[in-house]
Amino acid sequence: MVVQREGRLHGHGARHLEQHRTSRVGWLRAAVLGANDGIVSTASLLVGVAAAEADHGAIMLSGAAGLVAGAMSMAAGEYVSVSSQADTEQADLARERQELADDAAAELAELTSIYVHRGLEPKLAHEVALQLTSHDALGAHARDELGITDALAARPVQAALASAAMFSIGAALPLVTASLLPASRIVVGVSLTSLLFLGALGGVSAQAGGAKLRTAILRVTVWGALAMGATALIGTLLGVSP
Repeated sequence: MVVQREGRLHGHGARHLEQHRTSRVGWLRAAVLGANDGIVSTASLLVGVAAAEADHGAIMLSGAAGLVAGAMSMAAGEYVSVSSQADTEQADLARERQELADDAAAELAELTSIYVHRGLEPKLAHEVALQLTSHDALGAHARDELGITDALAARPVQAALASAAMFSIGAALPLVTASLLPASRIVVGVSLTSLLFLGALGGVSAQAGGAKLRTAILRVTVWGALAMGATALIGTLLGVSP
């Protein structure tokens, strides 16, 4: 969801709505990472096993196992890492809350100093700090001293669910492709279609995050091609014909 903020009144009283994408950072990062990892890891696994000349059933079993294991791993990894970030944020907020209770004057001076360094005149900086402190002292320090905002705050459950769901969706694409192909064509077929999937993912993420389209597409397809090429080589070198 695009963040909409009311700006100044323009023209005949109509409000100017500004659109920002920062609220998407948390879930977008987890979703793109999950989908990209799902496509790359599952496609690479399928290509590697197929290059080893395994039969179709073994190839599909390895892909399905990779999907389940990968989704659970992504969810656990995201939850643990983002929970650590959330714990750090909460510890910092608790410390700041205590400092406000112990020495409010020093905290006001610290906030004033922050605004001075950002370009405000000392008198105006003090007035801004005073008013923001009166309104929400902890919120002002969280935002301007610690860099913690609602839009960028750590959300472990959201990140874990988004990552696992997108991994599963991404992994399902090469897996479905492999199910429709004979074993002899899986290496080429899965590699090519997976690169197309990765390119589409790069385009969607660029559109959602406001990034350059070409750059986003190139970085996911190049790394995906390298991963599939490496596993195909390993499968060819170590595989044994049935």
